[in-house]
Amino acid sequence: MVGLILWEGFETIILPRSVSRGIRLTRIFFTSFWSIWRGIARLLPKEEDRESFYAYFGPLSLIFLLVIWASLLVIGFGCIQLSHGIGRMTNAHSIYDVFYYSGVTFFTLGYGDIVPVTRFGKFWAVVEAGTGFGFLAIVIGYLPVLYQTFSRREVAISLLDARAGSPPTATELLVRYGQVEDLSKLGDLLREWEQWTSDVLESHLSYPVLAYYRSQHSRQSWIAALTAMLDVTAAIQSGVKDAPYWQARLTFAMARHAIVDLTMVFHTPPLVHMEDRLPPEMLDEMRRRLQEAGVPFCEEPSAEHELYELRRSYEPYIAALAKRFEMPLPPWVMYDPLPDDWQTTGWDDGILK
Repeated sequence: MVGLILWEGFETIILPRSVSRGIRLTRIFFTSFWSIWRGIARLLPKEEDRESFYAYFGPLSLIFLLVIWASLLVIGFGCIQLSHGIGRMTNAHSIYDVFYYSGVTFFTLGYGDIVPVTRFGKFWAVVEAGTGFGFLAIVIGYLPVLYQTFSRREVAISLLDARAGSPPTATELLVRYGQVEDLSKLGDLLREWEQWTSDVLESHLSYPVLAYYRSQHSRQSWIAALTAMLDVTAAIQSGVKDAPYWQARLTFAMARHAIVDLTMVFHTPPLVHMEDRLPPEMLDEMRRRLQEAGVPFCEEPSAEHELYELRRSYEPYIAALAKRFEMPLPPWVMYDPLPDDWQTTGWDDGILK
């Protein structure tokens, strides 16, 4: 038990890569706990309440996981001491005393009311105290790194709000850049998001629990942002003129790499049968809006076919992730545009009118 928990902790916190081993206690814990949490959330009538409830899962699941690890380590070391006999410990009269001794030793309290008297017991007391000290040190160092990574991910998502709307859509991003005749500078944004997707891939492979952490606003998520970037780069490659084609291709490649690897990490197969995100009437509406904004989109059948092929290469994967984490995908076109998050407030705006 002790060896298994220590190995699980090593793979989850220290090992900087995903683990392909199918049976893992950590994976079973997150999968089971998330299924229960999601089932309870679906009973809530309001979408806002469900989203708020989902937001608690990431931090709470991490706390519960650490508590389970610590509890199993205490039980494991207690069983090792118990195998040597209760009579080999001073003032220990029952199995409860042994586990109490194991707990105070693991957390390095050392009250001294129960102590081992044999070499076997003393050896394992030192091992348990060292393990507990190292466990606490790793946890204390792990949490700041986790939240720094989360903060870095969310900064880029927040910056996307004024550029692509809330939720972010490919059409809105192209329209806003086209309205200021600044499609050439779109390459700088795509270059930044190529780096962002690479960072998301590396961080979420190393710390999968980050995938459960929700954004500050309900209409924002790392999946929605990633989808918007894939849609934009697919549109540029298939038919948007005067746009940075080569950078769009690089960003698209990095983003697709990220989602495919993440579906494998979370054992989430792509959705073979899914609703068409860009039906013909929506594609016509996208072309109309882009044309009005001065962003011509090629109307040749070959362009439409290329866009379809690009979409088919990533939409089943991103849709599977969205379904697993209960994060809705943004549409290609918002028929009834909503105010951006920066334009809304929870205060009474009467003073601003």
